[in-house]
Amino acid sequence: MRRAIVTAALDVISAEGPSALSLRDLARRAGVSHAAPAHHFKDRTGLLTAIAAEGYGLLAATLAEAADLKDAGVRYVRFAREHPAHFQVMFTPELLRANDLELTTARALAGERLRDAVSAVSAVPPEGRGTDARLAGVAAWSLAHGFATLLLSHNLDGPVGDQDPEEVFRLLSGLLFQGSS
Repeated sequence: MRRAIVTAALDVISAEGPSALSLRDLARRAGVSHAAPAHHFKDRTGLLTAIAAEGYGLLAATLAEAADLKDAGVRYVRFAREHPAHFQVMFTPELLRANDLELTTARALAGERLRDAVSAVSAVPPEGRGTDARLAGVAAWSLAHGFATLLLSHNLDGPVGDQDPEEVFRLLSGLLFQGSS
C-alpha cells in the first residue's frame, strides 16, 4: 500500500509538480482508503520527505557504480532524467522535514558517493582542485546539477536538440575537467 501511494505521488509530481499533491487524491488514485496515506506518512510533508529519501538512496546507488568523475556526472544526469519527480522533490528543501533520519542518512550517502568520485586520484588533478578539495566537488556537482535542471526544464532543447544529453554532458565536463578520464 505504501508503494502504491508513493507511485501515485510520483506520477502526480511528474505531471503537475509537488504543489498538486493531495493525500485524499493520492488515496483515490492508489485505490486505498482516504486514511491510508496519513497512516503511512502522517502528512504531505512526510510523504514528500519519504520520496526525497528514496531519491537520495537511488542517486547514491547510481553514483556508487561510477567508473570516474565524468561517469558520475553522466549518471547524475541520467538519474535526473529517469527520476524527474524524485529529483524535483529532493532539491526543494522547504517541502521536506530536514531532520528526518531516513532523509539525512540517504542524503549523506549520496554526498559521500559524489565526494568519492571527486577525490579519486585521477578524477581531478591536484592542480585543478585548488587549496580546498571540497570546491572541486561543488564545481562537479554544480555542473551536473545545473545541466540536469536545465535539461528537465527544457531550457536546453535548442542547444542539445536531438543529441544524446549524456553525450553532451560528457563533452561539457571534458571541456571543464581536462584532467578527468
